[in-house]
Amino acid sequence: MSVGTSRARDAHSAPAPRHGDLAELGIDPDELPDGLVVADEHGRVICFNAAAERITAAPAADVLGQQLEKALPLEDLEGRRWWQLTDPYGGLAIRVRQPERNLLLPGGREVLVSARYVRGEPTGPVRRVVVSLRDTEARRRTERSHAELIATVAHELRSPLTSVKGFTATLLAKWERFTDDQKRLMLETVDADADRVTRLIAELLDISRIDSGRLEVRRQPVDIGAAVGRHIQAYVAAGQPADRFLLRLEQPLPALWADPDKVDQVLSNLLENAVRHGEGTVTIDITATASPREGEDAGTSVTVSDEGPGIPEESMNRVFTRFWRGSKRGGTGLGLYIVKGIVEAHGGTITVGRAPGGGAEFRFTLPVAAPAYLA
Repeated sequence: MSVGTSRARDAHSAPAPRHGDLAELGIDPDELPDGLVVADEHGRVICFNAAAERITAAPAADVLGQQLEKALPLEDLEGRRWWQLTDPYGGLAIRVRQPERNLLLPGGREVLVSARYVRGEPTGPVRRVVVSLRDTEARRRTERSHAELIATVAHELRSPLTSVKGFTATLLAKWERFTDDQKRLMLETVDADADRVTRLIAELLDISRIDSGRLEVRRQPVDIGAAVGRHIQAYVAAGQPADRFLLRLEQPLPALWADPDKVDQVLSNLLENAVRHGEGTVTIDITATASPREGEDAGTSVTVSDEGPGIPEESMNRVFTRFWRGSKRGGTGLGLYIVKGIVEAHGGTITVGRAPGGGAEFRFTLPVAAPAYLA
């Protein structure tokens, strides 16, 4: 019998909880992902699993048999002793739990703690106190990410809105003093900044849907070659030389069913990165990809590469994270995060590497399966 299992049986010598004894279920407390601390009716610690050891940095051998207050000396954020404050054994007889909250271990390390008071009968004496411990690092990373997102959005919104406000106020106050060309320039600037705000709001909505798993994909037949061709024509019309782009299209391609608007969004982002941050020829290869497993659908792969300096090796694993901008500043740093979310929402994959010409190479593959109602 393992030490963790024996601890669990000691901890469950009182009436079994609704879901049964951990040992009877074949569960070792040391296998639990969260810290588990159990004290008996006298307040002595009878279970202290491996996760609790890791979180508190206290060996179980030194803790077992100690009073709960001494074994787990928690304080709230105002410095008050937690077990004296809550008094699980002598407090309200109707209390059965403590909701999760942030508490401090000695040394100021923050942990998430929740507790359950197990009573033999309603309002009866406490037979066990079961404490769950969680590390706060994951939550801190999430909070930092949210704070960065808010700061980025505030910065990106302030600049165009300041421009819009300044130009519109100037035009309203001094309309007659400006020539038609000056008015047109101001209005074009306002229009461009309004587009910038609109794009940012669209990015934020996409991030919200990706993070919550609510990004909808409306599959239709997509001519991926024609879609890439439209983007190239737009760049040429905007002044890029036509010979900067090389489109290589393998034939025949399987029929691709995807969301055309979202595919356009992916292509727009990858081509913009190649044109803005890369150098030389931007090459787009479109090929059919066989399924690695029998019975699965084939895919269509699109590779966008350039001949610029490429992405440093140490940055490769951060390219698809939020706020990654590479060596050149500009933009929100959210585009590639959204691209990855869109590709994965289609059931596809996307990778980044070094192109044969030395630049960056992005390759995404989309499955070609038709919607379920046509299967």
